[in-house]
Amino acid sequence: MIDLVIRGGMVVTPWGVGGWDVAIEGSKIVAVAQQGSLPSDVGQVIDALGKVVVPGGVEPHAHVAAPVMGMPGQETAPPEQVSRASLFGGTTTLLDFAIVRPGSTIESAIAERDGRWRGNAYCDYGYHIMLLPEIQADVLNPQVREAVQAGYPSFKIFTTDIRPAHLTEQRRVGMGHLSDLMEQVQASSGMLMVHSEDDDMVQYMYNKLTEEEHTEHWRLHEVHSNMSEDVSFRRVLRVAEWTGCPVYMVHVSASQGVAAIQEARGKGMPVYSETLHNYVTWNAEAYKEPDGMKYHTYPSLKSEQDRQALWEGLMKGDINSMATDEYCTSWAHKIQGRSLLDVTGGHNGAETRVGITYSEGVSKRGMSLARFVEVTSSNAARIMGLYPRKGAIAPGSDADIVLIDPGIEKKLGKDDFHISDYSIWEDFPIHGWPVMTILRGKVVVDEGRLLGTPADGNYMPRKVDARVVDRPAV
Repeated sequence: MIDLVIRGGMVVTPWGVGGWDVAIEGSKIVAVAQQGSLPSDVGQVIDALGKVVVPGGVEPHAHVAAPVMGMPGQETAPPEQVSRASLFGGTTTLLDFAIVRPGSTIESAIAERDGRWRGNAYCDYGYHIMLLPEIQADVLNPQVREAVQAGYPSFKIFTTDIRPAHLTEQRRVGMGHLSDLMEQVQASSGMLMVHSEDDDMVQYMYNKLTEEEHTEHWRLHEVHSNMSEDVSFRRVLRVAEWTGCPVYMVHVSASQGVAAIQEARGKGMPVYSETLHNYVTWNAEAYKEPDGMKYHTYPSLKSEQDRQALWEGLMKGDINSMATDEYCTSWAHKIQGRSLLDVTGGHNGAETRVGITYSEGVSKRGMSLARFVEVTSSNAARIMGLYPRKGAIAPGSDADIVLIDPGIEKKLGKDDFHISDYSIWEDFPIHGWPVMTILRGKVVVDEGRLLGTPADGNYMPRKVDARVVDRPAV
């Protein structure tokens, strides 16, 4: 017997958009059929008339229970909080980071994450492997290959220490280590994620502005600049061209980054990218508002021209995914730093990602529903090795489904958020918002009511498709 049927909605599938019924047995989708053609012997029927029915969101970039830079002993929000808020916002799968520090192993980093997530996850989850310098020889080989074989195919590095070098944990991976890592990732059919800024430029500007006594936080875009993104992206992509390594450029923030990615993909390179929904909503002028540091995520907001370029990249396909760089702190922690040297990055965006993309993309800019699904779900699933189990409403896929009410039109208020004690999206006008979330066949959120539990989330092993690592297939 069919356990659940979603009837009457506008359903977005890999082959098109239409008024179909979706049948679910257990945790899987078993049919997408013409309305009224499914058997009447059904356990539960959900009336989706007037709703848009899409795959559950896949968030490819979340820092959960992670150390807060510059605040020893402090962590970002834990799995139970972030995963619960994600479900309210229509995201059913989160990808976190297992951090490998010098002297440790990939295996121990994964074990640490398992200890934090297992039994504390409202949604499904997985981990990228974050490698901090200096990357040890035995991590490069054989641990990278072994991690890919074990279902952890994605790795992240930084080309910058991000904050003033003397005030932060070292993160920057040099170009020699990067080249060796790319060779190992390419040989293992993995995916390399890169936080790409030119560290020489970043550190120089920190020092210059400090000497000039111009350390106001609203100058962040002068440190984390367009030039830095341009130079670093092109340098990283040149090494990727030499090694053949597939690369996913995280949080693209400038028009120059978009252009570098366009050129690389035009050469047939397997290069992918994301931007963040705060980057496409605000520009650097927002930093000048009272407590304007609340908008900051590293790198920085850029100009209005850059904001528009990011939207164009999302609409046309040059940027593949909308992410958040989820890094949730309290309001007190977020506004504690008030200069260039101590501003806290990140924000609590996992809950708002899908809804803001729908409101600003589909309702405001005419983004197609098919493209909306690509940037919020299916592209991340493809790039990170989850597709078609995740990211698709199709027979055989997990029954991760979200209903969006396109008629909701209001300003977001405190009651719309389920994590932390603030949101940069408070008082933001929206048109269309998620109202129901289904995780592997179970209704876990319905009209603002949480029906899921922290035992619902499962760890997701991954394997990146050969087509994705060989050419720009997404």
